[in-house]
Amino acid sequence: MERLMTLARENGFTRWGAANLSAFQPLASVRAMCAADRCGQYGKNWACPPACGSLTQAAAAIARCRRGLLVQTTGPLAHPLDYPAMESLARQHKKSFQGFARQARLLHPGCLALTAGACTLCARCTCPTRPCRYPSKRLTSMEAYGLWVSDICQKSGLPYNYGPQTLTYTSCVLIAEE
Repeated sequence: MERLMTLARENGFTRWGAANLSAFQPLASVRAMCAADRCGQYGKNWACPPACGSLTQAAAAIARCRRGLLVQTTGPLAHPLDYPAMESLARQHKKSFQGFARQARLLHPGCLALTAGACTLCARCTCPTRPCRYPSKRLTSMEAYGLWVSDICQKSGLPYNYGPQTLTYTSCVLIAEE
């Protein structure tokens, strides 16, 4: 875990902390939010539902893990609807997490890297017409796994909300027993 924490710092995350794996319980209610398709990726991204697999499969993938690290990127907003700042922070977090996940997978082959939001490795996902271009690099979101991120942060002792006019993106890497 110490090496992952060092990598979290080196990749520019604002905060990180050990994940309480007992909090990682896939919920149908979270998956239902994906089905509402507010982000426009439902059925259009290999890392999103329904293409990312069932909640039963998500629970099985989580169950094989014994430890994990949550990583966060937090930034200020000029006002509550500061979409340019939100988009910039999302890009920063995704870029940091892509590098972090690649490094974590080298250290811990078979680890489960879950990001914030839809996979953005490709400018345009091939789903559902062609296979994923990069299945070994694909990043599924915590929400697609049915995880209530704020609850996981709280139960892991890591704040989720850092005050008014801030925004935080959270991702994780879960590691199976080696």
